[in-house]
Amino acid sequence: MNDVFLAQEYIKELEAEVPSTLKCLERIPTDLFGWKPHEKSMELGYLTLLVAEIPLWIAVVARDQEIDFATFKHIEAKTTQEVVDHFHQNVAQAKQALQALTEGDMEKPFYLKANGQTLFTSNKHDTLGSTLNHWVHHRGQLTVYMRLNDIDVPSIYGPSADDKSFG
Repeated sequence: MNDVFLAQEYIKELEAEVPSTLKCLERIPTDLFGWKPHEKSMELGYLTLLVAEIPLWIAVVARDQEIDFATFKHIEAKTTQEVVDHFHQNVAQAKQALQALTEGDMEKPFYLKANGQTLFTSNKHDTLGSTLNHWVHHRGQLTVYMRLNDIDVPSIYGPSADDKSFG
């Protein structure tokens, strides 16, 4: 399978996940950003930003050779709109980076690092696929946080108990 075709397939998958992800992000109130369901859990604001940010990871994987957690820049969103705007920017960057891939790029190595130490190495093709899965996983986690806070959960792959359009 050629790399340009694979990149187009990843773009289609990315685009398919954007609408339901956006519906989730738009519903997270800033006054709950500090909430977490358990002391070992991440805060709702951090999780929300993570879901908005993972498309940027896709862009970095496609464009570059590594992400180092020590140097990767995160925004400090103070409002839900800032998270949503960041998400839109990240999706645009991901699509642009995927569209720029050429033959041979998917087999190039990608490194996930922490303070320069390699935690994980794989080719870009496998890393992009697992990053998309990682994004969907965290969006699912976000919907659980939403449910626990009585925030309406949108329809994602089918009806939601809160989505009146399926009633």
